[in-house]
Amino acid sequence: MDKVIMIGCDLHDASLVLKVADGLGPSLRKGFATARRTELIEWIRDYAAKRKATRIVFAYEASGQGFGLYDDLTEAGIECSVLAPTHLPHTAHGRKNKTDDKDAEMLLDEVRAHVLAGRKLPVVWVPNLETRDDREIVRQRLELAAQRTRIKNQIRNLFKRWKMIFPEWFTASGEWSRKSVQWLRDVAAGTTASLGEGSRVRLSSLVDLYQTLSTQLKTLDKAITRLSRSPRYAQAFRKLKLMKGVGTLCAMVFLTEMGDLERFGNRRQLGAYLGLAPSAHESGQQSDRKGHITRQGPARVRHMLCQSAWAAMRCSPEWRAKYDQIRRGSKQRSKVAIVAIMRQLGVAMWHTARSAELDEVLEEADQAKTSARARQKGAAPPALPSPRPNLSEAKATATRKGLA
Repeated sequence: MDKVIMIGCDLHDASLVLKVADGLGPSLRKGFATARRTELIEWIRDYAAKRKATRIVFAYEASGQGFGLYDDLTEAGIECSVLAPTHLPHTAHGRKNKTDDKDAEMLLDEVRAHVLAGRKLPVVWVPNLETRDDREIVRQRLELAAQRTRIKNQIRNLFKRWKMIFPEWFTASGEWSRKSVQWLRDVAAGTTASLGEGSRVRLSSLVDLYQTLSTQLKTLDKAITRLSRSPRYAQAFRKLKLMKGVGTLCAMVFLTEMGDLERFGNRRQLGAYLGLAPSAHESGQQSDRKGHITRQGPARVRHMLCQSAWAAMRCSPEWRAKYDQIRRGSKQRSKVAIVAIMRQLGVAMWHTARSAELDEVLEEADQAKTSARARQKGAAPPALPSPRPNLSEAKATATRKGLA
């Protein structure tokens, strides 16, 4: 049997710890500075050459460090896996007795089980550089929106403490109007209401932050719109926009966070990845006991699916009927119903973005629109065969619009 060098790595901002082994014997500890990856790779190669190993298997946990170490090791020809922290074994004792060496040893044990016993590693999907770069725009948009919401809540709480009431015409939700913002500035200046000096200073600062964030959000919205028109996303984005409740931001969050949609074999795999599958509590005589959803996977996608689910129910009788059917008139089942709609919407978006039938619909619509322009009059797309259930709404919208 060929010798294999197995390495578990505990990675941090400034340093990393390796636990290295070539069998079931004791492991070797080695430490490096995180920035000195070239030295790390050279040492691994030399160590493998001395042991006459033909294969190197390296693993570390996914973290805020991203995938830079994975890129460097893969480029150097080293087999590297990035493991999901939520799928690694953790004990109550281990959480209270945690060191870098023990974490690296635990990762080494996972690699050993994979190499020597064939156990599957709990790897995460590593996106390409373009997808990682695209995510930065969309994630920044979501983070700034959350920050602006916190600023708005701080302003509301400030008014509550001073027993002040907003005017009836004040913008209730969404982005505040210019009139509303100007009223807040007048209050901060002391011209329309009496606040303490400290509160007026704070209100003025919060309003400034609100307007700054609003400006940044508009800039990011334009950048996301440009990104949606890029060749990587244009076709899938057009198809998703045909669905009721799915806006530009939701579609781009879905496409950038999910990455390669073909890596999911069926809707069950998709639901499990999104964290919208129920957890199982089955043991002994309990053979069908389900709990809350797992909440594993991209929380950003779940957040956008929740917003889109409510929007879809407001504008689509079909989605509203599904929600009412699951809710069965009970307020206690409201959360269950909205989570079910989120999952169904996510699955529908997955089918829609991958649909070859919708590609044909959009192509025919483009041709019809081009012909209509040439004739200087409208033209409707040709009649379509009966669509699949999960695409009927999107196809019907495409037919009505003539072009997505």
